[in-house]
Amino acid sequence: MDRRGFLKGAAVAAMGSGIPFGVRAETPAVRNGQVTYSRTFPVKIETDVMVCGGGPAGVAAAVAARAAGARVFLAEAFTCFGGMGTAARVPVYMQFGDGIRPLAAGFGTRFRERLLKAGAISSNYGSFDFEAVKREYDAVMVESGADFLFHTKVIDVIREGDAIQYAICASQSGIWAVKAKVYVDATGNGDVAVQSGVSFEKGDSMGKMMPASLLSSWIGIDWDQWRKGRLSFNAEIDRALADGVFKVPDRHMTGIFKSANGLGNANIGHVYDLDGTDERSLTKGYLRGRESMQEYQRYFSEYLKHGLENIRLIETGALMGVRETRRITGDYVMTLDDYVKRAVFPDEIGRYAYPIDIHPLTADKAAYAQHREEFDRLYKYQKGESYGIPYRILCAKDVKNLLVAGRCVSTDQKVQASIRVMPACYIMGQAVGFAAAMAADGAGDIRRIRVPELQKKLKDFGAYLPNA
Repeated sequence: MDRRGFLKGAAVAAMGSGIPFGVRAETPAVRNGQVTYSRTFPVKIETDVMVCGGGPAGVAAAVAARAAGARVFLAEAFTCFGGMGTAARVPVYMQFGDGIRPLAAGFGTRFRERLLKAGAISSNYGSFDFEAVKREYDAVMVESGADFLFHTKVIDVIREGDAIQYAICASQSGIWAVKAKVYVDATGNGDVAVQSGVSFEKGDSMGKMMPASLLSSWIGIDWDQWRKGRLSFNAEIDRALADGVFKVPDRHMTGIFKSANGLGNANIGHVYDLDGTDERSLTKGYLRGRESMQEYQRYFSEYLKHGLENIRLIETGALMGVRETRRITGDYVMTLDDYVKRAVFPDEIGRYAYPIDIHPLTADKAAYAQHREEFDRLYKYQKGESYGIPYRILCAKDVKNLLVAGRCVSTDQKVQASIRVMPACYIMGQAVGFAAAMAADGAGDIRRIRVPELQKKLKDFGAYLPNA
């Protein structure tokens, strides 16, 4: 019996005999520090499209696949949808358009209108009511008709030849399998692609990645007084560094954004040398991030003042604000050259225009100056300019039924620093949703769908595709 038959047979046997999920089938063998064992897992869900991860890309993918008529199951490892924009408390949307046109049109613009109507974001998209954003994500998923579960993490896949046959999930009830025709990796870290054996890159030529940030929310701000002072949030950073306020000399500070309920949502501070795919590195990062909030409170109240004298921390994010980890190898690797020449592709699924925003890789002054030069001048687009996003960067190399969307798609580090933000994730998410539904309706092969048909479906959905 092949593995597919074994899994199905094992599921039937387990369910019929009252055996609990994940019963061990043989005695573990320990050899050279490694444990080998087998377990029997039930196939708990069978579907057309499985979306792994419920961040902005994953939700857009699930909604789009359902709009195309596919059966959809989404597994989210955390407790809410939205990922960095909710659980990590990223307090601001980057641009939806090129200054003239709405590039993140379709799911993105419709969801933005929902948030505005609900009072979840401000009119300039510069501040979030995180609980309201969570509720709107909940609502669009329920309305879509997609099946989904929180507290459900994909921990492995079973791949046979060039196709994934099963995704193995761990949840509160145990370990179990999902059988789908097509899989979407929207985990942010490319977990499913890596479990499938797809190659990837991390960071620059030395493997160094952008720092993360543990984002935070604050009270006690006199906003009128702060605005009258017209200071920037790093106005006194050199003096504070000279006085030893901060353990790490971090000059990059996006600032604090006022939310609809008067809270201050902050994108401040960096956790350097953090690897978001390594649990020990993340653990150290959370400790350092929470410790640094005391330093920032002192800086705000004693050095900046002007309405910040009584500022107090409410909480930090439940998830670390990770900007960069793996970049999965796809059928095409999008590079800085594509960005610079405002590339147009025959298989375009959208266009985007956010600047290359690589946060300083180290805390020294020269790295910060280089970041400002790249972001403010060297790679900055003019109004109306954008780059194309080709379908091929969403196709995991050598796997016929795996699509990838979000910050881990197939690019170099420079392009990743532009395409990683939420509006771009909406663009990519809706594209893989429709593509996955089309492939599931056919041979289950993401490379056998007709790209012009995909482009038409996206345009009918509201996507901005001027070159299709």
